[in-house]
Amino acid sequence: MTSIPLDQDIHREFDNSFDRIEGETPLVTGDASLHRITETICGVAEARRAPKTWYVAMAISLSLVGLLGVMVLYELFTGVGLWGNNNTVGWGFPIINFVFWVGIAHAGTMISAILLVFRQKWRTGINRFAEATTVFAVACAGLFPAIHVGRPWLAYWLIPYPNIMGDWPNFFSPLLWDACAVGTYATVSGLFWHTGMIPDLAAFRDRSTSRIRHTIYGILSLGWRGSARHWHIYERANMLLAVLCTGLVLGVSSTVSTDFAVGQIPGWHEAIFPPYFTAGALFSGFCTVLGLAIPARYLFGLKDFITKRHIDNLAKIALLFSSIMLYIYVIEFFIAYYSGSGYEQLPYLNRLFGPYWWLGWGILFFNGVFPQVFWFQWARTNPWICVAIGIFCNLGMWMERFVIIIISLHRDFLPSSWHMFFPTWVDFCTLAGSFGLFFTLFLLFCRFLPMVAMSEVKAVVPQGIPSHGADHADGATPLLEGH
Repeated sequence: MTSIPLDQDIHREFDNSFDRIEGETPLVTGDASLHRITETICGVAEARRAPKTWYVAMAISLSLVGLLGVMVLYELFTGVGLWGNNNTVGWGFPIINFVFWVGIAHAGTMISAILLVFRQKWRTGINRFAEATTVFAVACAGLFPAIHVGRPWLAYWLIPYPNIMGDWPNFFSPLLWDACAVGTYATVSGLFWHTGMIPDLAAFRDRSTSRIRHTIYGILSLGWRGSARHWHIYERANMLLAVLCTGLVLGVSSTVSTDFAVGQIPGWHEAIFPPYFTAGALFSGFCTVLGLAIPARYLFGLKDFITKRHIDNLAKIALLFSSIMLYIYVIEFFIAYYSGSGYEQLPYLNRLFGPYWWLGWGILFFNGVFPQVFWFQWARTNPWICVAIGIFCNLGMWMERFVIIIISLHRDFLPSSWHMFFPTWVDFCTLAGSFGLFFTLFLLFCRFLPMVAMSEVKAVVPQGIPSHGADHADGATPLLEGH
């Protein structure tokens, strides 16, 4: 049974930069035998104790989850007046946080589904992290619209179902589009995540020494036996869900952006919002995976499966979307100037020179300037810089959502209706609690589920490429003959 490296070894390894990239580096380094891949990845869940860092992180995350529960109950029994929302700024922290978490949720689909459709093998080391990030971020995102409506126990009214009241939800409302889009995205992403784990969960099941673990992994693996027929169905289902998720990436972000674009508020009524939100969502998602995969790589001894090539590719894609975001920021200001409308120009001047000026300049530097360091190889091969850029970019993306929502609302057409927005301590505690929920789910995933897709990693090493035998069903080539 593989042991997990001690904390003192973790910090020593983390201080070392990645090796210099020369040509195309392998996707799996070290001993790439099938047995070692299984032992290393399964060993994380089979170890009696996790690293001390895991317990500290879990204690902090659970504390924040408790804070989230207290804040939600406090709001339910007291009312939404606890937030900083006012008559002018009706959408405050709840919608800011909702859009932020929906954006993070898109990384899993982009990395796993789209790269699977295009047969990119380098996805194998990080796709499971990305898929898990999608599911957990969607769970955090769905919390905020529910509490924002004020009566979450009636949230099921959003579902178009025949009822005794004889009414139907308003299909012209963008909020109903949100409910349909996010609900569909959560369902398909959850199915895609679980379907990809089935062969690995079966390996966990077969190696379990505890009856409880054997039963749980047995239920989750859905009776997987690794037969040719199973592989045939698995590959078809995985590709079908990948295609569905690829379309949902564009659909969900475009739907969320339409909530703003259909309004007449200056700074919202823009045709550029669908690609703007999609690019921003993918950018924040990739930065999140970049910030999570590197620490987990060292904490659980996965540096041979999440290699310098994976991190380098993630950094390059983050650089691509950062450049797109910087271009969109410039285009926004140009369109406002070219329109000649004072109402349209005010929100953008207000971003840079108004009372929230530090947020306007912050998004330019965090999202557009800082990631440009990835043009240099020394930055893409330094773990500290990669993690720092991932954190700063997500901070910048949260600030961007604040700027779009708050600055566009707090000063609209009439100066007599202008009003400042000041978040309350309840707003900040609820936001912190959502991070606690995300990291609690992520830490549990790291500890008890396969963080790396064993079956797919084995397929990209020479020993793991199966032969085309007669036992393959209908010409389907399984990713792995056995565990």
